[in-house]
Amino acid sequence: MINSLKTIAMFGCAFTSRYRQKLCFSFNKVAEELGVNMVYFNALGKIGNKNAQYGDYEFDLIDYIDLDQFDGIVFDGEGYNLEGMAEKVIKKLRQANCPVVSISSYVEGFDNIEFDDAQGIRIITEHLIDVHHFKRIGFMSGYLTHPDAVVRLKVFREVMKERGMPEDGAGVFEGDFWFHKGEEAADFFLSQPEKPEAIVCANDYMAISLATVFKQRDIKIPEDIVVTGFDGTLEGQEFLPHITSATRERIDIAQKALKLLIARIEGREFTEPMRILPKPIYTQSCGCKKLDYRREAENINHVYEMNRHFSCNLYDAESAMLKLNKVSDLDDIEAVFEECSVNFGEFDTFLLMMHTDRDGRMSCDSDYICPSGKFRPALWVDKKNEYVRTDELFERSKMLPDAKSDRPHFYYIMSTHCAERMFGYALVEMSASDIFNEFYNVWLLNLALTLETLLKNDRINKLIGTLEDLSIRDGLTGMLNRRGFDELSRESIRSFEKMQTVCTMVIDMDGLKHINDAYGHYEGDRAIKAAANIITKCCDNGEICARAGGDEFYIFAPVYSQDKLDRFFERLNGFTENYNNSYNKPYSLSLSYGALLAECDNKGRIEDFLTISDSRMYEQKMSKPNRRK
Repeated sequence: MINSLKTIAMFGCAFTSRYRQKLCFSFNKVAEELGVNMVYFNALGKIGNKNAQYGDYEFDLIDYIDLDQFDGIVFDGEGYNLEGMAEKVIKKLRQANCPVVSISSYVEGFDNIEFDDAQGIRIITEHLIDVHHFKRIGFMSGYLTHPDAVVRLKVFREVMKERGMPEDGAGVFEGDFWFHKGEEAADFFLSQPEKPEAIVCANDYMAISLATVFKQRDIKIPEDIVVTGFDGTLEGQEFLPHITSATRERIDIAQKALKLLIARIEGREFTEPMRILPKPIYTQSCGCKKLDYRREAENINHVYEMNRHFSCNLYDAESAMLKLNKVSDLDDIEAVFEECSVNFGEFDTFLLMMHTDRDGRMSCDSDYICPSGKFRPALWVDKKNEYVRTDELFERSKMLPDAKSDRPHFYYIMSTHCAERMFGYALVEMSASDIFNEFYNVWLLNLALTLETLLKNDRINKLIGTLEDLSIRDGLTGMLNRRGFDELSRESIRSFEKMQTVCTMVIDMDGLKHINDAYGHYEGDRAIKAAANIITKCCDNGEICARAGGDEFYIFAPVYSQDKLDRFFERLNGFTENYNNSYNKPYSLSLSYGALLAECDNKGRIEDFLTISDSRMYEQKMSKPNRRK
């Protein structure tokens, strides 16, 4: 458990949008009052207007979330902007054993908080008729197939019909719920036989786009045409003139959702109505308020300040990208993060949790196989020492660190992934009730790209190492080959700072030709490997050993002595005798050897030493009775 408080999870997308930033702020404020923890599972979804590829692996994280670690769940389905993703989350949440409430879209089987959008459009339309006495009112809809557009257009037509006016008023134009249809909408309404006195837009963004075009055409708002919106966005209240609208009160949403969940958790009845009524904002675009120029001047100063902060944050992001491009391991990433993570808001804690496989390898390791469902802390930044640091694996049933305090905590969890794979997840806890800004998303994207680069570099380096190993290793025995032996021996000699006693040995198998002829080359290869294993086993004192070719082996031993040499040959003979006694072979393994102890400085030539050792080996071989080639 992170602490003894109830923990509520919230699943949604695009929490850094201006509407959802305030939504998170409202939930945090209410959670603090009620004494519960909040855990936000945020997704980026579509990036920009077209790039949906990033979301392909983003929602893999949901498969590794154990819902039993939460006491209640909030589902904000309206923000998901990629096809099928809201449905995937809903399917997951249906498995929950705790209560689930949906706050922005109706989901069968969940508790649902409903928004009376119809009432908001009704209030605005009736206001234009009853207060401003307009008769020619147009309507700018969203996509006519969109559920919200259907409801809002329907109630507009109902009000117009109730008041004895044409259902479509001064015309209905199909917009896009965004900023792209302002020109077309202006052309449509201005081409009507009678110019509209007012236009009700189905959201603030379309109202802003239409009002902008009207202003460009010297059509005054509200003097010539009144324009209203819906949703009560911050953009609508910053635009000049401020847009008359209707808003969903996010603090009401948070209070109803969390109080309902707590009642369900505690087994109590929740008797409050589940409907959120919109509140009208009557302002300049309908003529109900005049501009307060002093206040607008302050707003302009605030916008300039935001632009300055944005520029500074952008420079910090660019600097971090350059630094991350140079990192070579996870420790470097943590150093860059601690230095450069200054542009997304003040935070107290940041954890980067990496997926591990069954062998504990992290997902940025090229030897990593497949996810085990367990995560290892790769970056751990805890500014206030709030948590019990551990290097143990985090189970899917416990994705949060153990807190030392019982105050409410507000965590944001996001997938860390690239287009090709999910590395794990990132957890951040901000210092206040506000959520991070968009630059945190930039951080995670850069971290994911850096992890992808580390993974690919690791794969390339291991491949290069393998290729290099193949170039200096003998394919049959795994020992060094002649090239590898020469390189390592010469490197060892060049490192001498003073005269050293070195040793070279040449070992040759006896009777390999007979084994090949009598029992086949396969058995001959087995005999060579057995000899190689014996020689390798004897090399436990810093010796460098190699298969020089065929049945011949070389050994170089820096800083050697006669005692070490005697021990080496004693063990060589013992291991060979052991092999012959243990394996019921139709032949006996036999080795001939010659050695040289010599003084050597860093200019010594190993070839000269090997020549003498080889000569001594040959003498021993020739002296053996019944010798075979």
